[in-house]
Amino acid sequence: MCLLDQVLSWDAHRIECASTTHHAIDHPLRAYDRLGAACALEYAAQAMAVHGALVQPQSARSGGFGMLASARALQLHVTRLDDVPGDLIIRAQCEQADARGALYSFTVSAAQGLLAQGRASLLLSAEGL
Repeated sequence: MCLLDQVLSWDAHRIECASTTHHAIDHPLRAYDRLGAACALEYAAQAMAVHGALVQPQSARSGGFGMLASARALQLHVTRLDDVPGDLIIRAQCEQADARGALYSFTVSAAQGLLAQGRASLLLSAEGL
């Protein structure tokens, strides 16, 4: 499941992505004819994963995996995403990272303003659990 349409910009510490997939009737996270605002966390997690792939040298990639370990200070400023007009803009800032994981802060916004924000930690592993 890929929810992001494009990477708008990135550097060693941050990434900005855009998506219009929140409008899709067949969105994989849609339930009861709506896409709840908590799904913003999945958009942010995908932006973090893309960032990790971009900043890690090809030679260092081991075919491992990453998983969302925790979400903190999650604030949802809307109740749903599917009725948000225009693009979602997903920004993630790497606060700390090492070989075992990473901590990011993130925002999900649209033309009308901030939709969701929080922090998330990722667990990285080159081997299975």
